[in-house]
Amino acid sequence: MSQVFYNKLMDIDAGLLPYAEDLNLRDRLFAAKKQELTEGVGSLADFANGHNYFGIHPTETGWVYREWAPAAESIYFTGDFNGWNTRSHPMTRLENGVFEVHIKGKNTLKKGQKVQTIVLTGGNELRRIPLYATRVVQDPDTYLWCAEIDDTLEEFKWSDDGFAPTEPLFIYECHIGMAQEEGKIGSYREFRQNILPRIKKQGYNTIQIMAIMEHPYYASFGYQVSNFFAASSRYGDSKELKRLINAAHKMGIAVLLDVVHSHAVNNTNEGINEFDGTQYQFFHQGERGNHSAWGTKLFNYGKNEVLHFLLSNLKFWMEVFHFDGFRFDGVTSMLYHDHGLGSAFTDYSMYFSLNTDTEAVTYLQLANELIHSVNPNAITVAEDMSGMPGMCLPISYGGIGFDYRLSMGVPDFWIKTIKEYSDDQWDMLKLWYELTQRRPREKNIGYCESHDQALVGDKTIMFRLCDADMYTHMSKLFGNATIDRGIALHKMIRLITASLAGEGYLNFMGNEFGHPEWIDFPREGNGWSYHYCRRQWHLADDELLRYGQLNEFDKAMVKLLKKDGLLSKQGENRWVHQEDKLIIFTKGEYVFIFNFHPAHSFDGYFIPVGLKGTYKVVLSSDDERFGGFSRVDTSVKYKTQTTPDGWIGFKCYLPSRTAIVLKKI
Repeated sequence: MSQVFYNKLMDIDAGLLPYAEDLNLRDRLFAAKKQELTEGVGSLADFANGHNYFGIHPTETGWVYREWAPAAESIYFTGDFNGWNTRSHPMTRLENGVFEVHIKGKNTLKKGQKVQTIVLTGGNELRRIPLYATRVVQDPDTYLWCAEIDDTLEEFKWSDDGFAPTEPLFIYECHIGMAQEEGKIGSYREFRQNILPRIKKQGYNTIQIMAIMEHPYYASFGYQVSNFFAASSRYGDSKELKRLINAAHKMGIAVLLDVVHSHAVNNTNEGINEFDGTQYQFFHQGERGNHSAWGTKLFNYGKNEVLHFLLSNLKFWMEVFHFDGFRFDGVTSMLYHDHGLGSAFTDYSMYFSLNTDTEAVTYLQLANELIHSVNPNAITVAEDMSGMPGMCLPISYGGIGFDYRLSMGVPDFWIKTIKEYSDDQWDMLKLWYELTQRRPREKNIGYCESHDQALVGDKTIMFRLCDADMYTHMSKLFGNATIDRGIALHKMIRLITASLAGEGYLNFMGNEFGHPEWIDFPREGNGWSYHYCRRQWHLADDELLRYGQLNEFDKAMVKLLKKDGLLSKQGENRWVHQEDKLIIFTKGEYVFIFNFHPAHSFDGYFIPVGLKGTYKVVLSSDDERFGGFSRVDTSVKYKTQTTPDGWIGFKCYLPSRTAIVLKKI
């Protein structure tokens, strides 16, 4: 029935022709599951309303609490409201494993009260947190976690009507807790007041917020979620998160949630694992339910109740908090039974084998269909290193429906290049290949480093380039060859990555100005210190230090690349010179020139371009205000000439370790 869909996908990539049956299976499974879920309810958006039924909700006469726990023998509701009596409020079993209790009196449950669920099963009494809890807190004395009555579902005065993300996306990846300078956990309010204005000033139009979904272990960076409907209480209450998102929208900044549906924390007292006493309530039974590398639990995407929970979760974050979309974590882990561990994905057969988890593929299609039906302007980004075909093509084409995938191979390439090769050994042809090779008509988010490269045990690009000299030689008052090299390459790496590696761009907070130290969350091994779990914004603001020069270049780079749809254009006319360490390409009326040579500057170098006319420098990484040496005269206008053999271009001076962008005027 859907062969026409897959003709579209195979028309785009003829290499998929041998896998027509696999692609048709993808389509049939999606269509069958969608029909099954929406039978009698209308649409996926109508199906994904679990958060409106389950959990704790006010009624006209009091409160109602509903839970899904099919293996439970009986359930009780307890908390501050009944003096923690574990038997005074039994829940009534309804159909399909659903339990319900009505509590009389609107003032019986109040904001700030703690509650828990008591599950009796198999002779055991289990203390659990409600699955749909919207606020979960840790007791400062006992360190136990429990749910707290909050105001998540109360009316909030939004002022963002009509807001829609602006493309191309310039994403500022951020973490609320470590976004402040003090040695503590930052708050939603501090981020809104202090950090959002910085992001706006830098020109980024999207923030991707990590570690929002509640997680018991702070150092997990939010990637071991315990409570899927709860915004982390570490940073403040739900109203403050709403104020943050509302303020971002008023600034023209879209907000993406770093959503974790690839796995869940193994904990039972804090999370959803074994809520009703069984592993298989949400997760696969046995070894298939355990992630061998992460020590976490793996969802059973073939189970309709699990799909209901996860799809409702996506709709909840969009409707209640006005998130503009999601960056899906761990997509590669979801797609393959071996989670892609150790796989290089060197040929198409690796995407279409018994190792492919077709139920996970179907879930991701359903998720994208739901998200874009709830908000047609929503953005979805896949963290997939495997390069699964069709990941970022419409479901109607046979794709999985994401808008973008992360260019995950690019940071690995930069790390390998900086670590293993001297500057004069950098391979220009390989650099061009790594930055430009991606699946046809599938959009990517390019980046040279994210939070992954900033963690302790790894190094950011600036730290790799300069290392210990950053502690002693970042003053403008004294020259230093190591710092000069680091600053020059830092700018060039970011500009060539941003301009070639995707149709969008991502940066992790602080990396734009070369933040000097790694991220190390408070833990026993460092004496529970927050010293490395913060961002030292004062470094970028100090006029005597060179961090501000990198910051200014980043701002100028983003401003330039936002013009004239530059990221949507491929490198058109291109010239790569291995020996001279040069890469030159055009995008419309713009010419990008990169001289990576560590020592050679070229005088009167012929620059071939695609269009006749006069060109002027619009960005030079060598400007003094960007920490360079002002070897490029930005006032000169270059008029093209045609060579005897028909080349159109002009001659100009190309300083070593410099990037220049010119525009036809």
